[in-house]
Amino acid sequence: MNLRAVWAIYRVEMARAFRTVLQSIISPVISTSLYFVVFGSAIGSRINEIDGISYGAFIVPGLMMLSLLTQSISNASFAIYFPKFVGSIYELLSAPVSYLEIIIAYVGGAATKSIILGLIILGTAALFVPLRIEHPFWMVAFLVLTAVTFSLFGFIIGIWAKTFEQLQLVPLLIVTPLTFLGGSFYSIHMLPGIWKTITLFNPVVYLISGFRWSFYGKADVSVGVSLGMTLVFLAVCIAIVAWIFRTGYRLRN
Repeated sequence: MNLRAVWAIYRVEMARAFRTVLQSIISPVISTSLYFVVFGSAIGSRINEIDGISYGAFIVPGLMMLSLLTQSISNASFAIYFPKFVGSIYELLSAPVSYLEIIIAYVGGAATKSIILGLIILGTAALFVPLRIEHPFWMVAFLVLTAVTFSLFGFIIGIWAKTFEQLQLVPLLIVTPLTFLGGSFYSIHMLPGIWKTITLFNPVVYLISGFRWSFYGKADVSVGVSLGMTLVFLAVCIAIVAWIFRTGYRLRN
């Protein structure tokens, strides 16, 4: 493996994040703080506890997951779309760099930025509510797996998109609503029977449930199922990316 090439692409992607600190870091942190003010204060005053956890603390994993999903997709999709837009993708494809190295560099950079943002949001949340992490290893595992998985998903969107508008289509119209309806701000056990059943078809439920379990030891669904669903989605994304590079889908034309 050409580690120098991987490092060069990775370094460029990380440098781009630090050149746009306002958009990459400060804006999501401000948004998270506003969520705490609106949901933690306004709704938290009406809901004291959920499963023995204060409402403000309960929504922290959901808020982290919301930012992690959207930022992972956004970082990776823009990273690969921009070279397509300006035409430099052909130089990259003709360079002595393998497809695997390209994926590792771009997805690694997007995932790293998302993880850093997630940790910053965790630190921001600690200023508002008392937190505990009962399973730190699994918290990091879910954090990394989710960031890598959705960075791969964002990479796929970046290859598929033909316009900047299409880059925002999936995150805004699909991922964000699924995250809001996936138990970010409530437990699915609070839903009536039929709606609880319908909610279980939302894949984001399993991500949030497993991540929340790593904090408080409480989960809406089995932790094993949550981990399994995450790994399945990761495998699907890897398979799609492999197919894209094997066929040259929207890369060679």
